[in-house]
Amino acid sequence: MVEAMSSPDPSDSGAIPAVGDSRPGHPKGQPAVSLDPGLYVVSTPIGNLRDITLRALDVLTAADEVLAEDTRVAGKLMSAYGLKARLSPYHDHNGAERRPGLIRALQGGAKIALISDAGTPLVSDPGWKLAHEALEAGVKVIPIPGASAMLAGLVASGLPSDKFLFAGFLPPKSGARKSAAEALKAVPGTLIFYESGPRLADALADLASVLGDRDAAVTRELTKMFEETRRGTLADLATHYAESGPPRGEIVLLVGPPGEHEVTPERLDAALRDALDGQPTKAAANAVAEALGLPKRDVYQRALQLKADG
Repeated sequence: MVEAMSSPDPSDSGAIPAVGDSRPGHPKGQPAVSLDPGLYVVSTPIGNLRDITLRALDVLTAADEVLAEDTRVAGKLMSAYGLKARLSPYHDHNGAERRPGLIRALQGGAKIALISDAGTPLVSDPGWKLAHEALEAGVKVIPIPGASAMLAGLVASGLPSDKFLFAGFLPPKSGARKSAAEALKAVPGTLIFYESGPRLADALADLASVLGDRDAAVTRELTKMFEETRRGTLADLATHYAESGPPRGEIVLLVGPPGEHEVTPERLDAALRDALDGQPTKAAANAVAEALGLPKRDVYQRALQLKADG
């Protein structure tokens, strides 16, 4: 069964206060925040512009330079809060060229902020190389926490949150995707992926074929007007999106841990007897193993035993 929940428009929350002499949290006339030298990794909203922290605003106001994945996207945030920061681009295409100069500036005492298009930098983001090299060069890296699509998706999913693994984007091709899922099969926690709308149905089907029919959730457009969370099994969700077509927006795909639905010996035997009725032994065993998320070799051996016992 697939369950979907949507939220009302979260952006309709009043005017955004301007930043300046009377920025939020700082009474008019109070001196501006003073930053220590270092690289500030600043989380920004993933949709709703009000999901910015007061500390993030302080840093973006006081930094010597703000590195942005896309200065046009960053400019909208700056404009919304009246920020006059010096913006410059930092992304996959210019990162190798820019890093040496940035490291020298940081070693010389610069205060530089790093932001991504949305959410927390370094998470599926080109900024991690800069942070790594800064630390190697003895530069202080300061996290300014805030919004994260990964964590927002986990909270909305209803899946176990005591243990989880963020695995980034799955490979685009089915064979590589199944291999990636096989490598994650034994992880004893919720799996979190980023995925695109056009690949979602196929990705869900491949995950179901490897991981078994685990509980899962698809969250999209988190904190935005058309925010939606759809819950169900991997197979149910794969069927839904195959029939309804690719969803729009940014997607976080979450898969529950193994063992949520315990496979007892009685359940395995019943499934095998049903599958063996009209199918060759190996084909029946493979089908049951994929459906229940069990090792094919073990299921095949049990199928042979059932056939021998009659």
